[in-house]
Parts: sequence; C-alpha cells; structure tokens
Amino acid sequence: MQTRWGECEVADAHVHFFSKKFFAALGEHCRLPAGEVAAKVNWELPPDDPTELARLWAGELDSHGVSRAALIASIPEDEESTLAAAAAYPERFFAFAMMNPWAEHEVRKGLHAICLFPAMHLYSIQEKRAELLLEQAAAHRCAVFVHCGVLSVGVRKKLGLPSPYDMRYSNPIDLHSVALRHPNLRFIVPHFGAGYFREALMVADLCPNVYLDTSSSNSWMRYDGLDLATVFRRALSVLGARRLLFGSDSSFFPRGWNHEIFDAQTHVLAELGIGGEDARQILGGNLRRILTEF
Repeated sequence: MQTRWGECEVADAHVHFFSKKFFAALGEHCRLPAGEVAAKVNWELPPDDPTELARLWAGELDSHGVSRAALIASIPEDEESTLAAAAAYPERFFAFAMMNPWAEHEVRKGLHAICLFPAMHLYSIQEKRAELLLEQAAAHRCAVFVHCGVLSVGVRKKLGLPSPYDMRYSNPIDLHSVALRHPNLRFIVPHFGAGYFREALMVADLCPNVYLDTSSSNSWMRYDGLDLATVFRRALSVLGARRLLFGSDSSFFPRGWNHEIFDAQTHVLAELGIGGEDARQILGGNLRRILTEF
C-alpha cells in the first residue's frame, strides 16, 4: 500500500471473521434464522462456505492494498472457519480463534493464535482451565490474544441481547504472572487495553512478550480524557515501535475493511514524526514477524 512513508506492507492484526455459524449462533439467542439476524442489523449474510467468505475478504483487502490480515473466529468452536480461510489463502490470512476454557476443546494445529475473553466467559486468565489452553498454545507455537478492559459487542446491542460480562476478569495486571511464566508465548492485548491503558503499559513494560494491538476507534479514551496521539506517544515510549500491531477491528459487509481507522492512526503516527522503518513495523512487519518468524 502507498502510505505517508512510501510503499508499505500493511497487515491488519484484528479482523473479525463473521461466518454463517456466527450468525446462526446469534439467531439461537434471539430466536431468529441467521438470514433474519443479518437483515435486522443491515449486514450481508455470509456464504455457507467459509472459503467463499475468505474470497470476499481477499478481494476487499486487495481493493485497499492490504497484504495480510488476522481473521478472528468470533464465537467458540468456530475455528474451522478461519482455518479454512487460512488454508485457502495461506499468504493472505492468519487464523485466530476464540476459545472458551469451560468448553474443554483443544487448540487445533494450524491456528496462529487463540483468543481468550475472560470477562465474556467468566474466568481468570490465572486459573488452571486457562493454563491448559496456554500449554496447548505453547505446544503449537500459537500466539495468545487476551481481551482486557471494556467489552462491548455492538451486534448484540443492535439485536437487543444482553451482554452479561464481568469486568472483574478484565484487568491486564492479571496477565503479568502468566506472561512471566510463559516467556516463549507471545501475548496480544487488543485496543491498547480498552480502558486499562496504564495497566497494559505496566504489564508490557515488565513482560517483553506482551504486545498491544491498536484496533478500533478506541472509544475507551473518553474515560481518561486521552486522545489518540497521546495514547500512541505513551505506548511508543514504553514499548517502542516493535511491539505495537496495527489493527482495524473490521468485521462485516457491506462496510468491509475499515479504512477510516487506518487513516486516523497513520495520521497520528505522521504527526508524531515516526520514521519509515518504525511505521512499517507497526503497520505490518511486527504481526508478520511474531506469527511467522517466531
């Protein structure tokens, strides 16, 4: 992609892969067929075959000049979808999958990262049930994405569904001892900690295997009176450029890839005077390195 720093590979660390199974799961909660769920929120219903959805995403990313993306299977036990996408387009997609430690399913070979949502599934990242998944991730050389901070699922709000999450399990500080115990695992905390920015910085400062992704509009900033420039400046001062992963938090069609997030973040990085090499690492090089060169 042509950027403010010249030609640059862009790899998105945070794209939700909303498969047909995802819509069917929502439909079970609101007692609607998957097609009616999609119509209710004005989204396109994805094809039955996840490789067809992968084809749509590949075309969408091509149209924006994005080289690669991490696709997140956004309900437990849907790893088949992102595994199929990554198998069909191995040079384009990384397979991420949500895991629920209560379900006792195993980490599959081929996954690039497992995604843990402690507040959503009501457990501590320090519990034994989480440790079992971490051990499997280490065996498969997977990264571990851990959602911390405020958790709000927009599609559930649109459907009028409750979100009975528990923020007692959302503090990045809980990750500190876990990351120290697993120095060879790479932990990714999305959205700069989503409201626990200070805590995310502390953990990342103490644990060199903790990375932050920059995804979404980061609306949590209003809690601390921060702006995006300040967030990036502080994150760069603590982590440096090699542990920040650009992410858009894109998720559905017809919107497709969220270019506005990219524009806002690259504008801020340029304002901060970041150099071309650091920009290339944040916008794609870091993700590629920790998922393929580890």
